[in-house]
Amino acid sequence: MHWIALLPRPEGQPPDATALGWWALQFTPRVVLVDEAVLLEVSGSERLWGGRDRLLARFCKENEAPALAIYEQGATSLIAIALLRLAAQGQGVPRHVPDDLPLATLGAARPHLHTLTRLGCQRWGQLRALPRGGVARRFGAPLLQALDAAYGSQPESHDWLTLPEVFDLKCELPALVDASPALMFGAQRLLGRLRAWLQARHRGALALELVWSFDARRVNGVAVPAEEQLVIRTAEPTQDMTHLGRLMAEHLARLTLPAPVHSLRLRSLETASLVTASASLLPAERTPGDSLQQLVERLSARLGAQQVVCLQPLADHRPEQMQNRVAAQDALKKIANRVDPTRASGINDLQDGALYPTWLLREPLRLAVQGERPQHQGPLLLLAGPQRLEAGWWGFDAASSAAVRDYFIAQSEQASLLWIYRERLAPASARAEVRWFLHGIYA
Repeated sequence: MHWIALLPRPEGQPPDATALGWWALQFTPRVVLVDEAVLLEVSGSERLWGGRDRLLARFCKENEAPALAIYEQGATSLIAIALLRLAAQGQGVPRHVPDDLPLATLGAARPHLHTLTRLGCQRWGQLRALPRGGVARRFGAPLLQALDAAYGSQPESHDWLTLPEVFDLKCELPALVDASPALMFGAQRLLGRLRAWLQARHRGALALELVWSFDARRVNGVAVPAEEQLVIRTAEPTQDMTHLGRLMAEHLARLTLPAPVHSLRLRSLETASLVTASASLLPAERTPGDSLQQLVERLSARLGAQQVVCLQPLADHRPEQMQNRVAAQDALKKIANRVDPTRASGINDLQDGALYPTWLLREPLRLAVQGERPQHQGPLLLLAGPQRLEAGWWGFDAASSAAVRDYFIAQSEQASLLWIYRERLAPASARAEVRWFLHGIYA
């Protein structure tokens, strides 16, 4: 058997043993938390990674970039932990392992160090040389069992670490927090744990819920609620905690806390399988900065969802009904997938569309008529048309009223090219006045 012992670095991300254990599950399913260390038994996974050397090389590469932990290796879990404890204290590896290992590195011997030192036992080999019967009567059988397991003469039994189906973690804040932006200090720790959980499950986050609990009190005679929550959603599954942290910070900056907060809780509401990019022999194109989805999500969190909009094409031939303004974050999936709703709805690329103007008026402007000729800062000269439109006859409300029009491109001496239309009259009202409207301007 081959064991690797890990000790989290205080400055690393994630900084705790549980999150480090979740990260280690990518190398082997046999991961266990023992004392302050995380242990990996990798002998059963070496063939999957192409041998021990390749597994260790991959492990060192994954551990080097984020500087997660310091580590040591051993034939048994207790030897690996002992070497890890020596490395954490800045001591080198003894010449003869395990006989020359200090007794202080064996967890079962720590309660008896004072007595063993008086007996002249300071190393594992010295303790093993004592009569077993006397050691069992004086110090108990667990010390001998731990020593036998450390030397590999007795099998080890562990409760292997498993991942929860849903991420749900709570943390106590070191002090009461009065301002909502200060909640990000504790939220960053929870996001670090979330990233380790997502990486171990090969999934990305789509929706998260951050809950903060208030200190029980009354403000101006009104009872403060026990807790409040904030839901963060993304258009695509992600493991980018920097982006999620930015979204969370933008939302928290707009909140006011009615009372001090003493704890936080982060829970995953929705996750999805993470689709990774396929490997290629060609260098990948990397665009600096945030992606379009991340930019829109961050602006929507800062300015409000209804302040960041995009145009959504509609299946309608009337110019004023061809598109609709929708919240950009609700349409991000269509943007990311390059969905073209006009093609899906059956509206093809008409050649008449080349006549559409650049600017469309919010409401058509009625034009004056002199001698059956429309006027706009002078008489208009009709250059092209008519482009006949009959649509909306199926509607039942004002927004879906029928449009029976003839469109023309007209030239104005003052306003350049204009897009105007003439209402077509029914036979019964053929003698009524013909009305002209300005609908667009060519820029």
